[in-house]
Amino acid sequence: MTIANDEKWIDKETSGLSEATMDIDLTISADTVRLFAQKARAVASSIQDTFEDGHEGDVEFDADTLEESHSHDGLAEEESEDLSDEELRELIEDLNVDEAANLVAITWIGRGDFEAEDFDQAVTEAKERAVGSTAKYLLGMPLLADYLEAGLDALDL
Repeated sequence: MTIANDEKWIDKETSGLSEATMDIDLTISADTVRLFAQKARAVASSIQDTFEDGHEGDVEFDADTLEESHSHDGLAEEESEDLSDEELRELIEDLNVDEAANLVAITWIGRGDFEAEDFDQAVTEAKERAVGSTAKYLLGMPLLADYLEAGLDALDL
């Protein structure tokens, strides 16, 4: 079967497109998912590895300094102007149930848990499994941006 795509004709059998990927009804736009992927990539790139290899557990204390003061100045949190993590968390939390399920399903497809043809099943399972914060679940994935992009590619969106 041949379909038109931006004035080019594509043979579905040779291009790997299937009927299932063509009939996906998203409640969240592909552009929004791409925005989430960009923000997730920004969050992942802003995480700094401050430990040198082989020294993660090494901590040195100066006994004299500890006895003189009980100040926590050295432990003060650095204020970051990069609010990508907080912003992405809020954007995901603002999604309705259907949009959140679509986002999780796209992530699962990108991760390889489901095939593109099984999108509806992935959405159903995402709704059934939703017990906590969707943002917390998704932001706990170090490769979230890659999964979202791979999911969109698999769905041909």
